[in-house]
Amino acid sequence: MTVPLHYLGPQGSFTHQAALEASRLIDDAGECVAEPNVTAIFDAVGERRGWGVIAWENNVEGYVVPNLDALIDADDVAGFARIGVDISFDALVRHDHTELTAICAHPHGLAQCTGFIADRNLAVRPTASNAAACRDITDTQIALAPSVCADIYGLDVMARSVQDFSGGRTEFLVLAPRDDVRDQLDRIRKTDDRDFESIVAFILLNTGPGVLANLLDVLRYAGLNMTSFISRPIKGNAGTYSFIATFDAAPWQPQFKAALRQVLTHGDWVKTLAVYPRRERPNPPVSAWMLPQGGIHIDDATTRNDDHESDRELLWK
Repeated sequence: MTVPLHYLGPQGSFTHQAALEASRLIDDAGECVAEPNVTAIFDAVGERRGWGVIAWENNVEGYVVPNLDALIDADDVAGFARIGVDISFDALVRHDHTELTAICAHPHGLAQCTGFIADRNLAVRPTASNAAACRDITDTQIALAPSVCADIYGLDVMARSVQDFSGGRTEFLVLAPRDDVRDQLDRIRKTDDRDFESIVAFILLNTGPGVLANLLDVLRYAGLNMTSFISRPIKGNAGTYSFIATFDAAPWQPQFKAALRQVLTHGDWVKTLAVYPRRERPNPPVSAWMLPQGGIHIDDATTRNDDHESDRELLWK
């Protein structure tokens, strides 16, 4: 028996594309079911009406923060698969459009097409999804969306690939009740020797100087490779944060399990948000040509002593 995949609709959204890919890759995944918002996706998973697919991280705009917060707060939901989708935005209009004064898309889509928007001095209209922008478009609006939406919603292509950066990609998580996640991961481990990644949230209940450094020391001494580390405010409580880290490890590995137990003995809160087969990444992940302007990078060790004073001046300007 297959399990429905609930995604942020309507048809044609990037999340729909991720759900279709998940249904192809995951044996138990079944039909794709559109939902009007992310809350409805979490409700469907929490009520055991199926699994969910949510956008997690974009390599231009970063984490999809509302989805991250929702997963931290979810009672019985975790991720067990990660699906990547290449992102490109076409500017779509109605056949009978009039003067175009506004542009519509999901907030992440709008943020990835700022140049196109600024050049045309358009009013910004956020929507629940990029496909929803196409479905609800008026004669004065431009919708930013995947190219497939032109045919789905009978729209004309005003311009193609209008995003600010080429090579955009969004990673999606497939969500399930936590016991389903354990079953899926056990099945993968029995048939595949792949390495895993884990996303874990920490809340430090003891405060004071060095508590975050102590947490990081525990993880470092365990030999865990941390590939991402961010903080999120605990809503409505000034100065309090949760910390979310991604590791090249799985919670059942001895060194990771021991580290999490040590964190718990300190009285801190821990929650595993997702565990999934590890993705391939470039090594090293950052090249010199990717670095922003205005900083300092010394790639020739022989010049370090000579340039020490000028470097210090630059750092403190």
